[in-house]
Amino acid sequence: MKLIRREFLNKLGIGSLIALFAGQLYMWIRSLFPNVSYGKLRRVKIGNPQDIPEGMTFRNDLKVYIFRERNTFHAISGVCTHLGCTVNHVNLSRPKTVRIGDRDIEVRSEFHCPCHGSKFYGEGTNYTGPAPRPLDWIELEIAPEDGKLVVDLDRKTTKNFKLTV
Repeated sequence: MKLIRREFLNKLGIGSLIALFAGQLYMWIRSLFPNVSYGKLRRVKIGNPQDIPEGMTFRNDLKVYIFRERNTFHAISGVCTHLGCTVNHVNLSRPKTVRIGDRDIEVRSEFHCPCHGSKFYGEGTNYTGPAPRPLDWIELEIAPEDGKLVVDLDRKTTKNFKLTV
């Protein structure tokens, strides 16, 4: 059986349309059964409080910054509130005083989002870029069974919440 060019192109076009509709039908049916994501643990013991170094520690696996000042701890999310990029902590060469709300505070560090340019003061308040709100403060607690410091990523807390051990 010999196909002429016109018949071949006609069958190729019809076959392509059938493949296109079959793919669309498959994707539509597949969307009815969403993937189940069992995600990482959101409540994690990060160690004994005395083992956490003074100053700032970034936990990349949790995307959270842990701050320690003697026996006081607080945690700020490292996830930008714009599109979820991981922000970088930047120490300023010299402190600056800024007005946040009704009070003046001294800022020694900032968070910078490398994706779209949002910037946040060291305590998480957004001041430039597309980020719609400040960085989240994450609740910290001490595990009663072993005294380890626990980060609970599902529990946001008020700004300036600090845990004293």
